[in-house]
Amino acid sequence: MQSSKTVTLTMAGCLRGASLCLPGLPGVIVFGMVFGTVAAQKGLTLLETALINSVVFAGASQFVAMEVYSDPVTWGVLIAMVGVTTAVNMRMLLIGASLRPWLGQVPAGLTYPSLFFLTDLNWLLALREYDKGERDWGLYLGSGVFLWFVWSLAMLPGYFFGSIVSDPKVWGLDVVMPAFFIALIMPLWKGRRQTMSWGIAGLVALVTWSLFGGYWSILTGGIAGALAGAYLDE
Repeated sequence: MQSSKTVTLTMAGCLRGASLCLPGLPGVIVFGMVFGTVAAQKGLTLLETALINSVVFAGASQFVAMEVYSDPVTWGVLIAMVGVTTAVNMRMLLIGASLRPWLGQVPAGLTYPSLFFLTDLNWLLALREYDKGERDWGLYLGSGVFLWFVWSLAMLPGYFFGSIVSDPKVWGLDVVMPAFFIALIMPLWKGRRQTMSWGIAGLVALVTWSLFGGYWSILTGGIAGALAGAYLDE
């Protein structure tokens, strides 16, 4: 059985993980640049922007935090920024749990630090390859580190020349990442009942977005899909 394979960590696995991210890089780079633009418009210094982008490393929640941010930063603003970042990133609890069959076999001293590099993109890649029988967790680690490196650098041109891509929709770049995610997730489909849980997640997310806008749909859709999956999936 595939699950009986020994879990390993190799440089080849890390490099393969990084290479699997290449099709999604245009979206990662563009939105990293847009964050640099937003941070510059908010009056953050280059150092502050670099620290937020690289230490938080949270994609959508960084943009939400910037919507709340104001200068000077009061305790109320700080608590609000932490709160919205936490809310949007709650999906990582579910995402991380789904990797336990694989990373649960890795020593805790290696697993927990590596979770810093967990993103939606490398999670999908790792889960897809795990289902194919992959047990070299360097694939997960390499893809995560590579994405962090690219994301950290992408904000630089956005910070200095952000007006060029201040609105990705003008260039049609806002569809790059969704299209890539759809292409990745389709091979994970395993049956009709799973389609129901996916549909419920999508419907709840769509309704939430229609009613409230913003990024709350990420949280509500993830929770709804997880609950539906617990009762409906094979």
